[in-house]
Amino acid sequence: MASGARRSGIPPAQRGVRPYRAEEVFGLLAEVYGPLTWEPRMEPTAELVWTILSQHTSDLNAGRAFDALVARYPTWEGVEAADTPELARVIAHGGLANQKAPRIQTVLAALRERTGGYGLSFLAAMPLADAKAWLTSLPGVGPKTAGVVLSFALGMPAMAVDTHIHRVAQRLRLIGPRVGADNAHDLLERAMAPERVWAFHVYLITHGRRVCKAQRPLCHACPLAARCPSRRALETPGDERVPDLTTAAKPL
Repeated sequence: MASGARRSGIPPAQRGVRPYRAEEVFGLLAEVYGPLTWEPRMEPTAELVWTILSQHTSDLNAGRAFDALVARYPTWEGVEAADTPELARVIAHGGLANQKAPRIQTVLAALRERTGGYGLSFLAAMPLADAKAWLTSLPGVGPKTAGVVLSFALGMPAMAVDTHIHRVAQRLRLIGPRVGADNAHDLLERAMAPERVWAFHVYLITHGRRVCKAQRPLCHACPLAARCPSRRALETPGDERVPDLTTAAKPL
């Protein structure tokens, strides 16, 4: 029975609870958070640099670091050629600046050496797998960063999985309990129609930030609670907190 369910794409029951399929999760979250319209947030190289700056810090601090960087260095040539300790001071708001500054310069140098410039728009003409492989061949660029650039800057159906999305997907059994974030990218991407991948990312990350939190999730207010295999273990009796159900559109 379980193997047949897996072959049909229907998750096997977990302790008597039949988990939602990915399409059902998408539909229920869309009802809660509302329709989404994709539009590029910034050009691809800027998205790449912003994503590096966003690692291990808040969106607010990443934004401050990025704004300081583009104010000090108007061109990517300037960023690559900058004195590295100075660049680290400029992006200090983002944290781990001594690691991020040389990482950004190394990525920009590799991009210039391979293409003769700093643009990444050419990736949009590639098959998705090839575009992912090209980006992840850059030093320090992993599946999550590649997914953000391809999805948020170029509108390609790449699924970026951060800690919020990974947590929600595991709790809902959209992925197995031993599936790491790197493998979750492709699994969740394949579970969704290409035109819905970007919105699926935004819905899951929003839900992870607003409701399915790492600590004390708001199970009582969750639209997915009825068939969530993790609810019994996570729900707080008497919880009366009211979640903010506005969309968190930041990618990470």
